[in-house]
Amino acid sequence: MKYIEIKFKLTPDTDLARELLIAMAGEWGCDSFAEEEAYVTGYCLEDLFEEENIKQGIDNFILPDVEISYEAKKAEDKNWNEEWEKSGFKPIVINNRCVICGSNEENPLALLSENIDTPPLVVRIDPKQAFGSGSHETTQMIVTELLNTDLTDKTVLDCGCGTGILSIVAAKCGSKKVCGYDIDEWSVRNAIENASLNNVKLEIKEGNKQVINAFNSKFDIVIANINRNILLADMDRFAATLAAKGTLILSGFYKEDVELLEEKAATLQLEKCRLVENQQWCCLVFQRTQ
Repeated sequence: MKYIEIKFKLTPDTDLARELLIAMAGEWGCDSFAEEEAYVTGYCLEDLFEEENIKQGIDNFILPDVEISYEAKKAEDKNWNEEWEKSGFKPIVINNRCVICGSNEENPLALLSENIDTPPLVVRIDPKQAFGSGSHETTQMIVTELLNTDLTDKTVLDCGCGTGILSIVAAKCGSKKVCGYDIDEWSVRNAIENASLNNVKLEIKEGNKQVINAFNSKFDIVIANINRNILLADMDRFAATLAAKGTLILSGFYKEDVELLEEKAATLQLEKCRLVENQQWCCLVFQRTQ
């Protein structure tokens, strides 16, 4: 695959501005990122690169006092798999109930903030090029929803699975069948590798919502951690694959996007169960009423 490397410079450069930029750049086609002291670098498949989308996004950036400049060029051919293995990531602890860490983490339980009676779920991953090390608020909110749901013998579909974290959590929580898909072939490979690393069985396919039919199944739980535009475009397909009284869990969007998503869900006979917020990010949970 050929990639375009886009190097963004923010002024002022804050953690919040970087998070929002990365989220928006995902809507522009970037599927992976590297953060340096002075820059945020996004990588976009050459076939998906539309510079006009970047310019419009920067002009309409949600933080009006932040200036963003960028440089785009063809990415150097390199072993991306090796580069991401080198970079690694910091372990994530979610409510002392789930630890997401690298494959070489020696003692995941030492990462807990306090002693607990119930051992946490431990998910080991090598993120490589796929999006999703568990550090983002949206991932953590969906993990929490999965931990709070009885998944025993349930079927689960992970839309835009990335590294496979959410699929792996679902499988470890007792789901009898977990399927996922992603448009990026690197993500598909990585999710399969991470499933093996965690000794769980996942069925992962490459593609967009069109591949859902290939799973030949209705799902009790459908999860999607994707940007607002894709959620709005694909929600009808998510609803169609839900089993009776099935649950749809969505994240990857801001608070100001909630109303649009709720309106779309209502047209599909999806009843809102709850809204969860973390920083400016949100997670919506719906249930199919028919």
